[in-house]
Formats: sequence, structure tokens, C-alpha cells
Amino acid sequence: MDFTGKVVLITGASSGIGEGTAIYFAKFGASLALTGRNEANLKKVGDACEAQSKSKPLLIVADVTKEEDNKRVLDEIVAKYGKLDVLVNNAGILGNGSIENTSLQQYDELMNTNVRGVYHLTMLAVPLLIETKGNIVNLSSVAGNRSFPGILAYSMSKAAIDQFTRCTALELAPKQVRVNAVNPGVIITDIHKRGGMDEESYAAFLKKCEQTHALGRPGVAEEVASTIAFLASDGASFITGVTLNVDGGRHAMCPR
Repeated sequence: MDFTGKVVLITGASSGIGEGTAIYFAKFGASLALTGRNEANLKKVGDACEAQSKSKPLLIVADVTKEEDNKRVLDEIVAKYGKLDVLVNNAGILGNGSIENTSLQQYDELMNTNVRGVYHLTMLAVPLLIETKGNIVNLSSVAGNRSFPGILAYSMSKAAIDQFTRCTALELAPKQVRVNAVNPGVIITDIHKRGGMDEESYAAFLKKCEQTHALGRPGVAEEVASTIAFLASDGASFITGVTLNVDGGRHAMCPR
């Protein structure tokens, strides 16, 4: 696993899986461009990456839902590095709600961040990736390929990412640009708390993972990061259009 000389853009890198992925790529020599909305957190992640690789990442405070931000991100990457090899579409949000109590506002927020932002940034990045014969790794979810009540808009957004992954993989394959996705199960990050869970509910949620995940536990960010890095590496050179569950076996489980 060697990303020396490779330019890797990771969105939503200021926390959670994005943070873990940035640090993981730094270990293998990637030239990083990291985006996020929280400037202070982004700087901490940048410092952690620099400690791993002795190379300072390009840090860009940006929101994937803003068209002008997406354009600025790629302009700054070209200005600093002159190319792009890997796009990791990680930025995303979670929201709870069923068809009985959700709102159009929640639907719009989730779709704008989890789908529209990915769609737009990828559109802008593709010409650069064609030049380098690079690749894309999208962050989906086990909720994209399995059905769970109470997270309706979120599940729809991740199902859209799965289809986006497969379609763009076929569209870009003639240009030798690979597109894959990872579908995590429950991963210990702060996304669930940001989605509305209090400490007590979150503790119970993690405890329940002993029953809902075949391996009997939730995952950690580095376990997803290592899979993202593999899919982005030359070791996965004959893999495209894959949505790969990193979920402790949750996708294979059925109630009995």
C-alpha cells in the first residue's frame, strides 16, 4: 500500500470516518487535500496527518452543499498539486425519522449533503481523474442495501449513492477510472450524536450492536479507512462498481 506521489481528496475529513481515513492515507505517503466545515477540527486532523507523514496537507474549509465551495476545492487542489488521483466522497449527515414523522426539510438536508454534494463534486473532479486514470471511493452505508425503519431519508440517500457508484463505474470504465463504495455498519464516531442521539441512547445503541452485527460489536473508523485505502490502491486495480460492506456481517443477518 503506497500512495507516494498520489493526490487524495477526502471530504468531511474533520471528524469520524473522514478523519480516520485522512490519517490512514497519511501513513502511506499520500499528498492530502482535506475538506470539512469545522475549521478547528480540520486543523487538528491536518496536524495528525502531518505527524504521520511529515507532509502538510492542504486544508480547505468547505461545504459540499455549496456549488462555489466545490469549485474552489478543486481549484485549490490544482493550484497546489496540479492533479488529482483519488476522490473519497466521505462527507455525510445522518437523520432519524419515519414516513409518519419526517419532514421535507430533513429530506432536503440529507439529499443535498449525501447525494447532491457527491454528484456535483464528482462531476467537477472527473476530468482531473481521467487525466491520471485515478479512482473514486464513495461512502455509503449498510442502510443503502438493507432496510431499517426510522432512518428513511438517510437510507434513501445511501441507496442513491450505491446506484450512483455502479452507474458512474460503468460510465468511466472506458477511461480507466474506477468507482467503488464502502457500506459501513455501525462505526463508533460522533455522527449518531450529531443526528440527535443523547449519551444514554447512544450507549444503548452501541450495546445493541452485540446482537445486530454478526461479529458482536460496532466497528471503528480505521477499519473502514483501511478498506477505502485498499479500494483506492493499485491492489484493487481490477475492482470497479463494487459496494463493499464493512459492517461486521450485519448485511447478512435476518431476524429469526
